[in-house]
Amino acid sequence: MAKGIFISVEGGEGGGKTSQIRMLGEKLTSMGHVPLLTREPGGTPGAEAIRKLLVESSNGHWDGLTEALLHTAARREHLVNAVWPALDAGKIVISDRFADSTLAYQGYAHGVDKSVLATLYSLAAGDFKPRLTVILDLPVEVGLARAAGRGGKESRYESLGCQFHERVRQGFCEIAAADPGRCKLIDATQDMDTIHQAILAEVMKVLPAIA
Repeated sequence: MAKGIFISVEGGEGGGKTSQIRMLGEKLTSMGHVPLLTREPGGTPGAEAIRKLLVESSNGHWDGLTEALLHTAARREHLVNAVWPALDAGKIVISDRFADSTLAYQGYAHGVDKSVLATLYSLAAGDFKPRLTVILDLPVEVGLARAAGRGGKESRYESLGCQFHERVRQGFCEIAAADPGRCKLIDATQDMDTIHQAILAEVMKVLPAIA
């Protein structure tokens, strides 16, 4: 059994995941913890190379299954070489996206059969899953407008259109409803500090689980 605790932060584009993870990491550090802040796809050099293929707008336009396979390869690399060693060392690991994003984007939005995604996940991660998943929810139009304002090369998913992202949002809401013990849906239209406090309240509920 791992000694640490794994928390994932999920949601559609422009939900503020990166900022909230930074704020949470700073708070946990001030409390004496040593959090590892990471992301998917990414988190290790090999997984970051796969991320570049997946998220930059100049790269290929694969079908959903090809994307799912790439995400799965990146996830296995991330788990083996970053997440699991950190958990074994007793750290709190906070990941900007994890498997629920694959289910929402490649499953609900791209239409890949959910049983296929479940098989891929099992191959990469076995029965491992986050202790807590925070899902930041906001209207698609608001999120895409925020995402457009930050610029940068990582715009491939943002360019897929409102209907695609509405399916992503629906997917996250259904994921949260199906697993309320693990998933906590938080209104991401609120101000940053209010969102931070809501996330922190959920995190504090699971911190005693650390051995």
